[in-house]
Amino acid sequence: MTESSHGHPGAGASAADGVQPVGATAEQPEPRPRRDGAAAGPEAGGTITLQVLRYRPDREDAPYLQDFEVPWRTETSVLDALTWVKDNLEPSLTFRWSCRMAICGSCGFMLNGEPKLGCESFVRDYAPGPLRIEPLANHAVERDLVVDLEPFMASLRAVQPYVISDDRHPVPEPGNRQTPEQMVAYGQYSQCINCMLCYAACPQVGLATDFLGPAAVTLAVRYNKDSRDHGADSRLPILDNEGGIWPCTFVGACSTVCPKGVDPAAAIQQAKGATAQAWAAEFILPHRGEGR
Repeated sequence: MTESSHGHPGAGASAADGVQPVGATAEQPEPRPRRDGAAAGPEAGGTITLQVLRYRPDREDAPYLQDFEVPWRTETSVLDALTWVKDNLEPSLTFRWSCRMAICGSCGFMLNGEPKLGCESFVRDYAPGPLRIEPLANHAVERDLVVDLEPFMASLRAVQPYVISDDRHPVPEPGNRQTPEQMVAYGQYSQCINCMLCYAACPQVGLATDFLGPAAVTLAVRYNKDSRDHGADSRLPILDNEGGIWPCTFVGACSTVCPKGVDPAAAIQQAKGATAQAWAAEFILPHRGEGR
């Protein structure tokens, strides 16, 4: 994961220091030839105003928007546009990125109020602009477009996101095999890239600060459904508490914004059903499994 932050002295001063909106001082690059050999016309691009949130909590009292005029072509992604700003206009602009292929989940931003990945969102879809770019909602800002990851990482750690073996029944050689059918049971939920877009979209994450959140619960369900795992009972107390699965009101915004079609909303409802079933089993057969 790359965090674009040079942070050199004097860079990125606040609006109170007299910084005015920045225009495109660098030359606009020549449009690339089209693959079909035709000349690139006006529809191939132009310029757009990016309104980027700037904020350094250790030095500034409040966030502010800074305008940048940015050239774009048909294939220019929002992440490309931010990189152009950093390379040509404002070296202190800070944001995260890594793979540029919607795999790492690093470049999540609020684009005109919607959580999106910068690498798979294209400037052409926001033309003629302006395009407002802000850090992910429901997260504390560390600097500019970079948010604090620790609460999210703590939620992931809490659900024990790994296969828990059964020590009482060791797996015989040649190992813990799994059929393709068994993998299908959790395959969809294993596609999560931890981009945190679902946390930015979820209203409950903003209201219930101790809520595990969509991605963490989905990860717990992913391992609970894994035929090789024996950790469902140890995850149950983590899910079945005030900050576990119950704050979810099934708005479904998490599934709407997921770039991989993971459907966290469905995973949470499945976790609620499994938890209720476990509670009923304990009520009917108390202390089940003891002594085995």
